[in-house]
Amino acid sequence: MSDVQVLKPEKDFSKDADKIIPEAEQLGKTDAQAAIDKLLLLEKQARQASDLATTSRVLIAIVTISKNSGDWNLLNDQVLLLSKKHGQLKQATTKMVQVVMGFLDETPNTEVKLSVIETLRTVTEGKIFVEVERARITRILSNIKKSQGDLNAAADTLCELQVETFGSMARREKTEFILEQVALCIERGDWTQAAILSRKISKRYFARKPKKSPEEIEKLKKEAEEKEKTRSPDEPPVEIDDDVTDLKLRYYEQQIILSNHEHKYLDVCKHYREVLDTESVENNPEQLRAVLARIVYYIVLSPYDNEQSDLLHRIKQDSRLSVVPVESRLLKWFTIQELMRWPVVVEEFSSHLCNTDVFDTQSGQSADDQAFKRWQDLRKRVIEHNVRVVAKYYTRIQMGRLTELLDLNEEETEKYISELVTSKTIYAKIDRPARLVNFAKPRDADDVLNEWSSDMKSLLGLLERIDHLITKEEMMARILPTTKGEKTKAR
Repeated sequence: MSDVQVLKPEKDFSKDADKIIPEAEQLGKTDAQAAIDKLLLLEKQARQASDLATTSRVLIAIVTISKNSGDWNLLNDQVLLLSKKHGQLKQATTKMVQVVMGFLDETPNTEVKLSVIETLRTVTEGKIFVEVERARITRILSNIKKSQGDLNAAADTLCELQVETFGSMARREKTEFILEQVALCIERGDWTQAAILSRKISKRYFARKPKKSPEEIEKLKKEAEEKEKTRSPDEPPVEIDDDVTDLKLRYYEQQIILSNHEHKYLDVCKHYREVLDTESVENNPEQLRAVLARIVYYIVLSPYDNEQSDLLHRIKQDSRLSVVPVESRLLKWFTIQELMRWPVVVEEFSSHLCNTDVFDTQSGQSADDQAFKRWQDLRKRVIEHNVRVVAKYYTRIQMGRLTELLDLNEEETEKYISELVTSKTIYAKIDRPARLVNFAKPRDADDVLNEWSSDMKSLLGLLERIDHLITKEEMMARILPTTKGEKTKAR
């Protein structure tokens, strides 16, 4: 239900407005205050008679005369005064605010512009019927503060808006607001707030929509324009399912930054897969290669688990990997149960990988350098892959032989085995005095009994089969001599 009641005017003052407003505009060129006083009488009559059309015209005329006079303080005073009039019509206030917003580009300097913005924010505070206008004004204020170098104030100003609850704002505009809020939080390093704000955007909004012909789009636009004329200010605007590819790419770019900051490589890989599922990326060979390469990089960087293993093999089956042969070969190495010697990996791939922004061994090698950390994580994943391969083929191995296979010293070998055991990826026990590593998982009584029961069933099945074959042979042996005797008599 709309909370804006459109009242039927008790009297029509449009003819009076047609006469008084031009006179006031002419008078305003020499005496703005006298012209405003003349219009205020008509405004009061029209407002009390609920004549929305005339009230709106008068309000717009008053603020226009104030602006044309060059006295911006007068404009601010009139906007505050008119908005506080008893019984002021909400739709008229909305139109006045929209007109004054158009004056912001004509302000002589930033100080005056900020004063007009502050006036509009005061007028629109706590009023649902001008919530969209308040959001747009706040966005302008945030941009001004950012241009002045006050990033914290810009972020605080914009993030105070809860645009996701605005019923009269178009969904695209809501998404743009939230994306800008997230961008400001990322820029100032407020990662927690950025993650919270980004969850307000539904991924379903970016789902692919069926293509429409230009004729269908034009028809929908005309229908939307007709409906927009009769829409009340607090009702949601008529929306057309337009292309949201730009918003989708901005959203996933921010998600990649957030996930990378927390080193959630599997999430980064998933975000790049969403980017890959975009028509503009698929049709651009250069972008396609870049995204495919990053999908491979981040899936091999992800810690091993069931989800990672499943996604790894599904990515391997993607036919588009042929456009990135080096990355395809690296991915293949992680999918086969063979040892990957780190020196060989460095020799094969380092020259190619270090030319990307994902890996960089030539950076400062500091803990804060994400590119260098990803290179170290790649080495870690190679070692973990090798440990899993050894655990698959060996039940017990000498520590010296294991360190030789992994190209590590004993301390590092114990460290990686311990991490994989802790994450329940493998089972292992290290016997330090004997310098043995045991990968065989001990079985409890239930497992042994179940295996014995299974073996017995298999054995009984084989005995039954043998008995059946012996019986068959005996029957055939009884039949054959009789057949030979009958043939002899016949001769």
